[in-house]
Amino acid sequence: MNIETAKTNKSAYIRKIFTRKQSTTPKKFGVFGGVFTPNVLTILGVIMYLRLAWVVGNVGFLGAVLIIILSKTVTICTGLSMSSITTNIKIGAGGAYSIISKSLGLEAGGSIGIPLYIAQTLSVALYIIGFTEGWRMVFPGHDHLLVASLALLGLLTVSYISAHLAIKVQFVIMTIMGISLVSFFFTPTEPVSDFVLIGNFEDGDFWYTFAVFFPAVTGIMAGANMSGDLKDPRRAIPLGTMSSVFITMVVYLVIAYLCSRIGQPEDLRTNQMFLVNNALWGPAVIAGIMGATLSSALGSLMGAPRILQALAEQKTVPFHKFFALKTQANEPRNAIIFTGMVVLVCLILGNLNFLAGLITMFFLITYGMLNLVVFIQQGMKIISFRPTFKIPRFAPLIGAIGCILIMFLINPVFSVIAIVIIVTIYFWLAKKELHTPWGDIRGGLFLVLAERASRLSAQFPKHQITWKPDLLLPIENPEVWAGPLLFIRNITYPAGSIFSFTVKNENVQQTEESLKSLLRPIRDQGILVNSVVLEDENFLHGAKLVIQMLKGGAFRPNILFLTLGDDKRKDTIIDEIVAHAAKNEMGTIILRQHPRMAFGMMQDVNIWLRDKSPNWHLAMLITLQLQANWEGKINLVTVADDKKDEHRLYKFLETLSDQARLPAMTDFYVLTGPFKNKIKSAPRADVNIFGLAQNTIPFDFIREATELTHSSCVFVKDSGKESALV
Repeated sequence: MNIETAKTNKSAYIRKIFTRKQSTTPKKFGVFGGVFTPNVLTILGVIMYLRLAWVVGNVGFLGAVLIIILSKTVTICTGLSMSSITTNIKIGAGGAYSIISKSLGLEAGGSIGIPLYIAQTLSVALYIIGFTEGWRMVFPGHDHLLVASLALLGLLTVSYISAHLAIKVQFVIMTIMGISLVSFFFTPTEPVSDFVLIGNFEDGDFWYTFAVFFPAVTGIMAGANMSGDLKDPRRAIPLGTMSSVFITMVVYLVIAYLCSRIGQPEDLRTNQMFLVNNALWGPAVIAGIMGATLSSALGSLMGAPRILQALAEQKTVPFHKFFALKTQANEPRNAIIFTGMVVLVCLILGNLNFLAGLITMFFLITYGMLNLVVFIQQGMKIISFRPTFKIPRFAPLIGAIGCILIMFLINPVFSVIAIVIIVTIYFWLAKKELHTPWGDIRGGLFLVLAERASRLSAQFPKHQITWKPDLLLPIENPEVWAGPLLFIRNITYPAGSIFSFTVKNENVQQTEESLKSLLRPIRDQGILVNSVVLEDENFLHGAKLVIQMLKGGAFRPNILFLTLGDDKRKDTIIDEIVAHAAKNEMGTIILRQHPRMAFGMMQDVNIWLRDKSPNWHLAMLITLQLQANWEGKINLVTVADDKKDEHRLYKFLETLSDQARLPAMTDFYVLTGPFKNKIKSAPRADVNIFGLAQNTIPFDFIREATELTHSSCVFVKDSGKESALV
């Protein structure tokens, strides 16, 4: 009995332990381990040890200080922008990718995130190659590829086991680097007699030297890339990022000062191992060089797979299901293994000179996009953007402009290539129609721009030169309406718009869906379409309200588009709507569609003109719209009561055609005799366009005209705001 009880207790204990392990939440990092340490170790790299002395020797102390400050200005502005936005949104895994995606959408985030992942991965290869060179300074007989492969294997092992082990390893590396810096700071070398403030630029001009040094200040996103593993990203990223930026800037300035103080320009320029040779203990600096490259590689090797995993979670990369998997400890091991394989291929190939330039470009574009996101949201003045870490507007603006300028100063060719790659990825992702569980600011951004443009446009008088067809389209019943959508498209495409409405007092939601479904083909053509269902018992009353309401809008329709059917009981309603539209400065189009011919081959257009009539401008503009979309021919047609008027009317048509800049293939027809009789003998066309009288609508003639012409007919009335002569 006691044995059974003991077994039961033991089983219960094992289950308890197992359950506890399963329910343990993944450990998260704080400011120092999660952000500050990865940032510092990525920033303080090989360039500091092997190139900073050369920078001082080439441009002098003041030149080096200016280069350091200019470079740091960009990263300070980017760090401020990143710190600001991370205190406003809940940043997810992937750092910069998460920030940009949640602001500008998955397409923009992915177009930056994919190249950023590639850049981080290639950076691992570059850092390992740098470590290998440092190792071979001590052990010149060791095989290059073997050393690089073993270094990668070690880094992968640390990274694969857990990010916590990687952070602990980074603590050790940072200690080694600290010792190496202290060893140089306490240099036994005596100061030189002359302190060179401005160098002779013997190895290159200022901007060439700047381009060599600038990669030394990148790496501020090493911590942000770990955002999914941070306890409190909103606190950790601002504190860790900004402290790492300023501390590393001080380190660079101190090293630059000491180099100027103890070294002659010639020695600084030609001695790559200047810091090693002039340190209190040279081996410590060599250890620092190898530690710097290893730490940078490890930081990138921790960040890159997490970017890939974040991209995979939103299905922005192929094989997303495989890469999106994580362990219970929050480790993206599939992404780590794949990243390691890519790095190994790069190490075997060995030559990364071409891709090395792209790496810096991708980092700069990412920095620029982050600054741009913050600058846009600051300018939008939306209530949702209320970061607890506020920064002045000039900071992200300087950061964004600085990134663009530096890109083209470093390498214009690589800058263009990088931009083309990102734009290509953007359009590829846009075609995938990705959906996010969060919103973004794109729609609001364009709305803000439209509102500001509207306010600006209100300050200037409206002119006929800016006219475009903006239709007001009443639809009595969207569920049974069979109007000429293609014809409507052809008189509005490409710059026009459509505002459609219907009036209902019941089943409003269903009617809204029917109206949107009806207009979707036009919207899919790229035409701006808005629609609304007005709740009212009377269609005429509702239509008048819509016309009155839209008159005060910035984007108001300028043409009322109606169709005329066989039901004469609706003629009175049409007459009143047209009169109300004219009262509110809107033109009118009434379409009578031929029941059999419809719009024929959609090529030729007859436009009927009367001598000395002022009501022809809108008809001419609509004709030009149809001709542009149909690629057909225009026939100008008029009727003379007497044969003696033919010559004068031909001149009238020719003059009008010339003033309105009609196509060269336009034909002129002057028909002599009674108007109705001549309609029958007019040239055949797919649509005939007539002017409407200003006071009355000839409903009977409109219905008759379709039979006389054997085509659909359009009757047009000017508002007085159009001109075909501008």
